Parts: sequence; C-alpha cells; structure tokens
Amino acid sequence: MPKNLSIQKIIGILLHRLPMIILSAVLMGLIFFIYTSLMIKPVYSTSSMIYIQNYGKQPAVASTDDVEDSTAASNDSGSGAQQSNNAAAQKIFNSDLAGSASLASNCVTLFQNSTDITRYYDGCNVTMATANNTFYITISVNGTDPQKCANVANIVAEKCATVFHNHFPYGTIGTIREATAPSQPVSPNKVLNTMIGAVVGLVLACLAAVLLEMIDTTLKNDDDLQKMYKIPVFAEIPDFETLGR
Repeated sequence: MPKNLSIQKIIGILLHRLPMIILSAVLMGLIFFIYTSLMIKPVYSTSSMIYIQNYGKQPAVASTDDVEDSTAASNDSGSGAQQSNNAAAQKIFNSDLAGSASLASNCVTLFQNSTDITRYYDGCNVTMATANNTFYITISVNGTDPQKCANVANIVAEKCATVFHNHFPYGTIGTIREATAPSQPVSPNKVLNTMIGAVVGLVLACLAAVLLEMIDTTLKNDDDLQKMYKIPVFAEIPDFETLGR
C-alpha cells in the first residue's frame, strides 16, 4: 500500500537501518580508496623559474669571431646608454621593470609556440606563466615520472634562453630556480576521494532504506491496519511462538 512518509518517519527508518547505512558508507569509501590507489596513476608536479630583462648585455651566441664582435658592438650601442643611465642613477627605473614585464609576457607566447622548446616536453604537461605580471616566468611541469618532470623543466628553461637569444639581440635571460624531483604526487588525493566515496555510500544507503520502506507491503503494527481499513483496532492477538510460549 502507498505510505505517507513524514520527516519523523524517515528519521525512524534511518535510525532503524543505521548499521546498514554505516556499513555501506565504509564499504564505498574503501572501494574509492582502492580504486584511487590501484587504478589512477599518480601525477607529480615541479617547476623552474627564469627571468627576462629588456636591458643589459647578453652573452654572445654566434659561432664565429666576426659575428661575436658584431653582436658585442651592437649590444654596446643599443644597451650601453640604458646601462649607463642605470649606473648613474644607481637604481633601476620603473620603465625598465614595466618593459621587462611586457617582454616576459611576450616571451611566454614565443616559448609556448616554439618547436625548439616543445620538442623537449617528452610527454609531460608544460605550462608557462609570468609571476604576478613581473618579468619572472614560472615553468610548471606535470607528469607521472617525478624525475622526468624535473629534467623537462630544467631543459625547457635552458632552451628558453637559446630561443630568446635567437629572437632578441638585446636583453638578458637567466635561471632563478632549478626544478627538483618531487617526492609526493599532487594527485590523486586519496583522502578526498575516500571521503567522497563514503558520502556517496551514505546517501545511497539512506535512499535505499527509504525506498525499501516505501515498497514494503507487510503489516507491522496496528497503525498499518488502521490506515488500510480506516477503522480503529480494539485488540491484538499476540504471537505465542515468537514470545516463546
């Protein structure tokens, strides 16, 4: 028969089946933990950091003496005035910082689209971004092999310098922080997944308990009879076998 379930009735059902609900939550949490541990590969993350400045000399990268002399002369003529201004004022001007930040932002786009750099990703997920709109660039690498992630981050930082020198005759680039192999994965989060599994098991068990109560057509007490036939119950005959008599 259809049953009208009030909030008190639902609470009573849940309390009556509390052991089953708790067991379901524990089992579902355990299943999620085992699945996370055995089926999902851990992902490690590491990063290196480089800086880019639009002033100052860069080392010569040409292979011949003539080209080296030409590059050095070009650097002296193009950046010598800027260096002398900074030295005379004994400070770095705000325009230098803003220009370096803009150059770093443009270099991120250059580096991310340069095949001379992307060929060294080696199956890892590599992202580059400027730190808080400064001229510092963070190279983040994610992958399943921690040592490979560190190697890729350092190689990419090195190749960024080569690409920078190939495209810009002036300015400087250098490494601030080298990447190291991480000891702990960043994902999956076993504790979080286990808690999610426990919550899922708890919700499913509660729904199952209420559903079982709704489809149960057996008569358990005189209230069920009264609701079915719309007449009061005056007496009950006890079950002597159940009572052990």
